[in-house]
Amino acid sequence: MLVFIDESGDTGLDIARGATRYFSMVLVAFEDREEAQLCDERIALLRHELGKPPGFEFHFHENSDRIREAFFKAVLPYGFFYYGIVINKGKLFGEGFHNKESFYKYACGLLFENAKDKLENATVIIDESGRQLFKYQLANYLKRRMNAESVTTRIKKVRMQDSHRNNLVQLADMVAGAVTRSLNEGKKDKTDYRKIVQSREVYVQIWPK
Repeated sequence: MLVFIDESGDTGLDIARGATRYFSMVLVAFEDREEAQLCDERIALLRHELGKPPGFEFHFHENSDRIREAFFKAVLPYGFFYYGIVINKGKLFGEGFHNKESFYKYACGLLFENAKDKLENATVIIDESGRQLFKYQLANYLKRRMNAESVTTRIKKVRMQDSHRNNLVQLADMVAGAVTRSLNEGKKDKTDYRKIVQSREVYVQIWPK
């Protein structure tokens, strides 16, 4: 099993000064490695079809509506599923959330807890941006939490990779962006993109309620 993690929004809590209202994190999983490879190749081909250079990154908040729609329609036939966690930062209390790394770790823990029954011998790939020591600590934390008291190994290993070089981390970014957009009442297209991949959605939790 291959699992890809990315997020949308920021971990800042000062919404009045420009921080995003929501922080979303998505876990995209492929049970079949061959299916993941086919999806990877389809995303690479889509760049060519759109007239984009090989290094072009599919990033929800930087791409046009046309590219977003084309992307989701291109990946839909492939066998992945996803879970999401959306942190409603306007309802957060507690000093721990003011630390960006603690915030990120907490969100990641909630996400994996929701998905744990689906995970089996998973290789988890997370965007490597951020402090390397923290990412190493996060990898150990996830393996300990998910594998503790489990008959099977839920997480086999955790790797960090730059999203620019990984099409399937970009898939996670695009899905996370679609989930966040679906909560934005000010956007006419708020449900359009998430609706395209709705059949791949297992569960998206909004926390706290």
